Amino acid sequence: MRLNAKQVCAYTGGTMVVPPLASKELLCGVTWDSREVEPGCLFVALMGEKVNGHSFVGSVLSAGAGAVLVMEPLPQTDLMLARELGAAVIEVADTASALTDLAREWRGHLKGHVVAITGSTGKTTAKNLVRDVCAAGKTVVATKANQNNELGVPRTLLSADADTQVVVVEMGMRGRGQIAALCDFVRPDWGLITNVGESHIELLGSRENIARAKGELLEALPSGTGIAFLNGEDDATAFMAQQTQFAARGVEEVRFNGRPAADCLAPGQVPAAAVWAEDAFLDEEGHPLFTLCAQGFEGLEPLDEVHRVPVAMALRGYHNICNGCAAAAVGLRLGLGLQAVAEALGASLPESGRQEVLKTRDGVTVVNDAYNANPDSMRAALRTFAAMETSGRHVAVLGDMGELGDFAESCHRGVGRAAVCCDRLICVGPLSRFTAQGALEAGMDAAAVTAVDSVGQALALLETELSPHDALLVKASHYMGLGRIADGLVN
Repeated sequence: MRLNAKQVCAYTGGTMVVPPLASKELLCGVTWDSREVEPGCLFVALMGEKVNGHSFVGSVLSAGAGAVLVMEPLPQTDLMLARELGAAVIEVADTASALTDLAREWRGHLKGHVVAITGSTGKTTAKNLVRDVCAAGKTVVATKANQNNELGVPRTLLSADADTQVVVVEMGMRGRGQIAALCDFVRPDWGLITNVGESHIELLGSRENIARAKGELLEALPSGTGIAFLNGEDDATAFMAQQTQFAARGVEEVRFNGRPAADCLAPGQVPAAAVWAEDAFLDEEGHPLFTLCAQGFEGLEPLDEVHRVPVAMALRGYHNICNGCAAAAVGLRLGLGLQAVAEALGASLPESGRQEVLKTRDGVTVVNDAYNANPDSMRAALRTFAAMETSGRHVAVLGDMGELGDFAESCHRGVGRAAVCCDRLICVGPLSRFTAQGALEAGMDAAAVTAVDSVGQALALLETELSPHDALLVKASHYMGLGRIADGLVN
């Protein structure tokens, strides 16, 4: 974002309480976190449940903020400081809504492609892969971490300059209408849906309803110029296409699969452009190696022939082959070369807490995947973990998964059945007792399954049980705090 304070005031419908000393000076960037303030940025004072951003106005002005957006009167000391430093103070009715209004207006300044990504699992990883692939030949701004809500999405748009060539926006949702609300101001040119699974089933009630909610992204794509990147392996893809009728509006479809096209699509189903994987396997540490296949993209002539290149990913797990193919499809549609795309896929690294592989001083390999979890990502993580080679045992610590409602018991039991690939299972939390039961029902030895109530109890067990060369998987919904297990063992 590069706007002056007067423009910010106009776009948000605010009142200029303190005008800036230099009226034409441009503000660069936006934040609501006082720790992230940089000289010349816009600070948005949000009203949180525990923290009131207005309390930090004085400190952010001292740190160099060029303007502050507030929704309550400031003390005279803050107003005097703003005047002394030449910063603007703009008052609006609601700072969170003003952030969206500002992003809506700034969207009209963006000249590049805006790519929106959603899905039940893998959307943050797919977003990072798309970012890294596009960066091989374009200027890119992407959602930070998983800031994919009503605050993070506008911030992503506002983080881009007008000339940024690709803006990658991750979109999360918990109910119907939320993706549509985000798309209303993001106005995506292209949309990518990683998959449709069981996350948020508590609120939506069925996988079909989840697909309808994800399909709001497809409905938002512009007629005639939009592109939908869809998962050829997912049986919900056909349902979303039928529900949204995007093809009838002239929205182009590009398919991606983590498996050979023949395994996923019937003859005649492959669209004009498609990406898939062949000859895929995991190495001894769980890294995917495969042949990336593509056809139908400009720059890969002849268009009707399949073009191939080997890929070796730094990420882990079979599921990331599909994520890699999704990112490749976006990069190829932008006109990037196949070799450049393959190299970017290989260089992309996981974020902290997402299949992060660590080592303890005793030689235990810890797979820290405690950032988040749902039934689909749990099963994928267990498959990847079981494929890792180790001379010791495979030990899994699994915690509760949230937002499953009436489906919580069956979903946790299902994860337990998938956990029989491990030698030892420790389940943390009340819901995870069903995970333990599922593992026992699937034939896992009772002596290898333990259910505990707290992270501390799990850590105490591990500290006495783990041996050198064991491998440990730690995964649960973020609120369970299982990342403390990885930290405790490694540090």
